Order: sequence, then structure tokens, then C-alpha cells
Amino acid sequence: MLLDIGPLRRNLPFRRLFASQFISGLGTMVSYVAVPWQLYELTRSNAQVGLLGLVQLIPVVVCGLLGGAVADRVDRKRLLLASEALMALCLAGLLANALSATPSVLAIYALVAVLQGASGFHRPALEALTQKLARPEEFAAVAALSSVRGTVGMVAGPALAGLMLAKWGAVGAYAFDLATFLAALFFISRIPREAIGMVDAPADRPHLLADLAEGLRFAWARPELMGTYIVDIVAMAFAFPVALFPAMAAADGRTESVGWLLSAMSVGALVIGLFSGWTGKVGRHGRAVVIAAAVWALGIVALGVAPSLLLGLVCLAVAGAADMVSGVFRGTIWNETIPNPLRGRLAGIEMISYLTGPLVGNARAGFMADAWGVAPAIWMGGAICLAGVIATGFLLPRFWAYRSMTAARR
Repeated sequence: MLLDIGPLRRNLPFRRLFASQFISGLGTMVSYVAVPWQLYELTRSNAQVGLLGLVQLIPVVVCGLLGGAVADRVDRKRLLLASEALMALCLAGLLANALSATPSVLAIYALVAVLQGASGFHRPALEALTQKLARPEEFAAVAALSSVRGTVGMVAGPALAGLMLAKWGAVGAYAFDLATFLAALFFISRIPREAIGMVDAPADRPHLLADLAEGLRFAWARPELMGTYIVDIVAMAFAFPVALFPAMAAADGRTESVGWLLSAMSVGALVIGLFSGWTGKVGRHGRAVVIAAAVWALGIVALGVAPSLLLGLVCLAVAGAADMVSGVFRGTIWNETIPNPLRGRLAGIEMISYLTGPLVGNARAGFMADAWGVAPAIWMGGAICLAGVIATGFLLPRFWAYRSMTAARR
């Protein structure tokens, strides 16, 4: 069954929001490849590339929590615009640094940290606004569309980045990303105010930290939510191989290979996303998340022992397809179980779960690769991930047994 594009056809405000994030997501993926590539070119160190993840970790945690609480208090459209504007300024800084005669590694770390902090306010505002613009019966389709949007960016972005880096270096990549942020700002500004409405919040709200605590208590009390967070953190912290792609590309002898490696995961995800209509008929969402995460882990194990780059790309495509399935069902669980007045805060927690894992995973991969080699760092991480995902299913039986609300009414 093909992807359901009904929300794009019927809903102009959602279509404009979708377009803004499609464009900026493409540029973000170009920079996502360019930053570690530039760091590796400057330092020739896997550990320094991996350190990039640790530099981003504190902004993710702090700003993800605060950004979620703020998103439930203020105009989400304005928060989204402000976040996109700050991210555009960070890209302008990265571009200026790349244009200098001696680019600063410290400046790269600092600008990426600020960029990650801005995303901590951007993502909760985006998720809360998306839920507000969609109808409950569209949540599965919206989750699939959002996943496909990101996946198309992850396919085209890295491939485009590889070409740009080979021809113009980091300068071309950062200039492109800056332009996409400016385009995104235009589309967001065009979302009608009446489609958003007011923030669903009482006038006498408690302190911001009390709001934050309320969101944390809500998540902690629901195993179906905690399961989605834990599975994603485990999967990414132990089996995320992206920090090693520059080294793998260097071993292959072609700059373009770094883009191919990252695109391969997204190609598999895109195939699943385009034929994701079947996901609306699946009732056991908890089991689907666990099984998909286990397949991701097996794909990464296979990548670590693959004898050639071509076979490695196939392994990454399988892993990416599995991650897409997991992402669709995690997104559906979130939209089904979280009321909109709490959506920003819980989106902040979600962002921490799915960004902390890759950031820690990149650091783990970089340090392990310098200690034991690239291939062992990949397959050992995948094996640990597999064990952790299976353990999560056993330790959280209510998450494993979770059924979608739509399926439960059948």
C-alpha cells in the first residue's frame, strides 16, 4: 500500500509546514556530512570527529527539556521562526570559518553546539505545531509523511554533500544549507495564524520548571512512551556508525563515498516510507518498534563484517529501512498518547532520546575505532545494541504489548 498523502492534499497549513522542513532538512543533511568531513580533513582523527557528539550532548539535553516546556507556553510559530533564524546564523558562522585561511576547529565545535541548542527549541515547536495542524485520524499518515520527508533529505542531502565537498569543499555545503534555512523561514511565515490557534494553556500556569516536571512525570508513568525512548537510545548509542564514514571514505579513496554511505541508510528508509500505507493497519506498535530496532542492529553487525563498500551500502540500506519502520511507529505512539497541551514538553524528551543516542554513538564509535579499528567498532556496537533492544522488550512488557488506539477500537 502506497504512502498516504491525504494530509498534504487537504491541509494547506500543514503543506506549508511540510515544505519548510523538507527544504531545511535537505540543507541540514548536507551540513551533517560536511561538518565531520571538515573536522576529519583538519585533524585526521576519528576521536575528534566522535568528540563532536559529546560537544552537542549538553545542548541537546538542556535545550531539549527547556525548549519543550517553552513550546507549551508560547506561540509555536514564532518559536519555530526564531529557532530557524538562529540556526541560519550558525550556518553563516560555519561558512565564514570555512572561508578563512586557517579554519578553526574550536569554532566548529562552538557553532555546532549553538546550532544543536537551537534545535532543542525548534523540534518541540515543530512537533507540537504538526500535531495541532493534523486531525487524529491523520496521525499515522502524518508520521509516515514526516519520516519520508526526513528520509528524502537523508538520501539526497548526503549524496549532494559528497558532490559539493568534492568540488567546492565545506564552503559550498554551508552556503547551500544557509540558503535552505532562508527558504524555510519564508514558508513558515506563510502559515495562517487562524490555523494554529492559541496555545492550550491556562493563564495561571506554574513556573517553567514545574511545567517541565509535569512532562517528565507524564512520560515516566507510561511504559509505552519510556519504551520508545529507551529502544531508540540503545539502538543509536551502540550501533550508530556515522562518525566512521569519513574514515571509511578515506579508505575507499573517494570523497564522494562519505555521501554514499550516509545516503545508503536513507535509501532503505525511503523505500519503506514510500510504501508505508500498511503501517496504518498494524496494531501491535510496541512489538513493531522492538523488532524493527533488532533488525537495525543486525544490519550494523553485517556492515562491520562486510568485505566491500558495495556490500556495506546494502547493509546500511537494510538498517535504514528498519529504522524507518521503528520511527513511524514511535511517532504514531507519541501522537496517540500525548495530549496537545503537553506535546511540546514531550517532544523535547523525544528529541533528547533520538539525538542523545546518535551523539553518544558517534563518540563511542570514534574512540573505539581509534582503539581497535573501524570494523570492530561497528560490529561490536551492533551486537551490544541487539542484546539491549531485546532486553528492553522483556523488561517493559506493557510497551511490548502496546496496541494502537485505532486497533484497540476494532
